[in-house]
Amino acid sequence: MERKQQLAFLLSMLVLFVILVAQNFSMRGELDRLPYGEFKALVKAEKVKNVVLGEQVLWGTLLGEEVEGLVSKQTAERLRQLGPGEHPFSTIRVNDPTLVQDLEAAKIPFSGVVESKWFATLLSWILPALIFVAIWQFVMRRMGGGAGLMAIGKSHARIYMEKGTGVCFDDVAGIDEAKEELMQVVEFLKAPERYRKLGGKIPKGVLIVGAPGTGKTLLAKAVAGEAGVPFFSLSGSEFVEMFVGVGAARIRDLFEQAAQKAPCIIFIDELDALGKARGMGVMGGNDEREQTLNQLLVQMDGFDTSSGVIIMAATNRPEILDPALLRPGRFDRHVAIDRPDLPGRQQILRVHSKAVTLAPGVDLALIAARTPGFAGADLANLVNEAALHAARIGKDAVDMQDFDEAIDRVIGGLEKKNRLINPMEKQTVAYHEAGHALVAEARPNADRVGKISIVPRGIAALGYTQQIPTEDRYLMKKSELLDRIDVLLGGRVAEEIVFGDVSTGAQNDLQRATDMARHMITHYGMSETLGLATFEEPRTSLFLNVPVPQQQATYSERTAQAIDDETRKILDDAHARVVKTLEASRGTLEVLAKLLLEKEVVDRASLDEILADQSRQS
Repeated sequence: MERKQQLAFLLSMLVLFVILVAQNFSMRGELDRLPYGEFKALVKAEKVKNVVLGEQVLWGTLLGEEVEGLVSKQTAERLRQLGPGEHPFSTIRVNDPTLVQDLEAAKIPFSGVVESKWFATLLSWILPALIFVAIWQFVMRRMGGGAGLMAIGKSHARIYMEKGTGVCFDDVAGIDEAKEELMQVVEFLKAPERYRKLGGKIPKGVLIVGAPGTGKTLLAKAVAGEAGVPFFSLSGSEFVEMFVGVGAARIRDLFEQAAQKAPCIIFIDELDALGKARGMGVMGGNDEREQTLNQLLVQMDGFDTSSGVIIMAATNRPEILDPALLRPGRFDRHVAIDRPDLPGRQQILRVHSKAVTLAPGVDLALIAARTPGFAGADLANLVNEAALHAARIGKDAVDMQDFDEAIDRVIGGLEKKNRLINPMEKQTVAYHEAGHALVAEARPNADRVGKISIVPRGIAALGYTQQIPTEDRYLMKKSELLDRIDVLLGGRVAEEIVFGDVSTGAQNDLQRATDMARHMITHYGMSETLGLATFEEPRTSLFLNVPVPQQQATYSERTAQAIDDETRKILDDAHARVVKTLEASRGTLEVLAKLLLEKEVVDRASLDEILADQSRQS
């Protein structure tokens, strides 16, 4: 139940309570219904002032003085509670032929009345019900058209009037190209005459696509905040209900509201919930979602951009949208938002740290370098985690140590201080991570090591080696991929050399190394034996890291065997190279592992010192 409906229900119950209390107070001075025998005794004792004779009930007024002995103890007690004076009463009329004679003998005035059952029912039930319904309708009108079952076909869009979004382009960082693209929408809403004068037409719809957390919704709110126009915001799932035709009705109502408040912006978040390609359902048919989509297509064709209504939508699954949504005349402008690069991450950190008290030594450029692949939402969470960590230990400002802890928490998970590891396992983890670090330092195309830790984190991570890329990379050469495979195998090879045995801790490293080697052959054509060919379909999702369903191989069994042989050859050659590297650096491996066992965390400065000492000794 929505908040408005809850409020209406509470108000209705309050009104009903007031009616009952009023009825109770109106009957407060009335004596409880008298037994007929007590009534006759009071008549003979001349304690009744007057009587009204009805067909079923007798009413009258009782003189409450000196009635002891004439009525029961309960009636006498009730009269004492009511106090002195005259009190109305009622009693059930029985077949008593002497009643009139007794009233005349006691000189009690009496009269008759014809009872109306319909009138009594009207006063006791129908009139309060009508009052209740009238108050309910009044409350519904005051609360607007979004409450109640009768308004189920109304749009549930949240309307932010003018700068009610609270966001402008200054609050959006790291996506400068997308901001410039959408600035045209802002300029059209501010000065449409400039475009109409030359015969230009602004795009009807703008579709913002990108990975989760990259700022799609934030960018749409910034457009409305910059233009200073009403902003209708809702999710694609809010159109679909269990009732047939509700989604289409809400689409029509949304566009009617937007036309009344033009110029304005309609923003539909998670468009894929509404705009999935028709016919993709398992059962097929023209279901409720397809009717809603059809209504959206019709509405987008039916309005004119000169009215000043701009439709914006966001999705991270553009590949499943219906092609009719993406054609010119509907969502004809697509704005892609990628994960921010190094300067973009630095700008985003600067925006989110405005409200945070930073220590003088905080280097946002270094933090941005240590967070490759982070989206805007990830960086906002990172700043918040750093601030929470500083507040938890009672600091006055957030320093680099807090950001280091926040990065470790976001990447590796929560530190498991209560996880007890036996000395042998801890030693294995120390040599494993030391092997990763030394191989990374020995390969020219590998990222430099920033920190080595054997502190357990998350669900299964017993340690990790954090590497800091010197720059963002969008292309990888074959030599760089081979160096990365070497780094992944460094931990397992270190266990082989030191203990003569291997553990299960290298499972994730082996999986990543195998996938990388296989992609070199099947995706990138980096095999001399198989030549310039690809053998597997790329993943279908552009922005979501979803697993690709297993598909039937499009190559022969002989080719599959050749792919397996090439993959094994790449991994075997990498293994041989790593063994040679770590055997040549056995002394450095021992020193680094012992330092990890002693301190649990080794930073870049300590690693440089170890490498320099070993270089001088050799």
